[in-house]
Amino acid sequence: MARQLITSGRRPVVSYEYGPALGAGPDDAMEDRMTTATETKVRDPRDYVKRDVWDREIQLMMRDHPVDEVMANRLFGAAVSYLITAMEKWGQGLEMCCGRLVDLAVHVFILDTRNYREFCAEHFDGRFLEHIPEIEFKYDGSVERTAQIIADAGWDVDWKLWERDYGKCGPCSPGSNCH
Repeated sequence: MARQLITSGRRPVVSYEYGPALGAGPDDAMEDRMTTATETKVRDPRDYVKRDVWDREIQLMMRDHPVDEVMANRLFGAAVSYLITAMEKWGQGLEMCCGRLVDLAVHVFILDTRNYREFCAEHFDGRFLEHIPEIEFKYDGSVERTAQIIADAGWDVDWKLWERDYGKCGPCSPGSNCH
């Protein structure tokens, strides 16, 4: 029987309880009923961007958009987790895309071309992750699916940033591996 345990600052932990094995004696049955829990550390977007680059992107976000430092950090963290997941899921035909709010931080990073190019080279086997948006927005639930893909990849998703754009979705090119 599996049950989910919630721990602060960590991903949910699944705990399994096992009953006695067939033919086991009383001492063996007690050992089999012990609960085993494993804990998975949540991935941190700051581990994927050099500190000076992170600080620069935050400053650029605040310069170009009406956000404070807290919101800039939230958005850039969401953007980095999205970009890394897009690189890791490359070629799987998932049609990942973020909503307009998270896309602000993605665009700030892309426009800082040298830092974005180096980020891609480091985390995408020397390749460059293209950004090829469609003209029209699609309304197919892809933002919600993308947020779940990111969560499943081990990131702590800031759901409020993603939920805001569930109905709007993104303009990413269908059938492509771009983000």
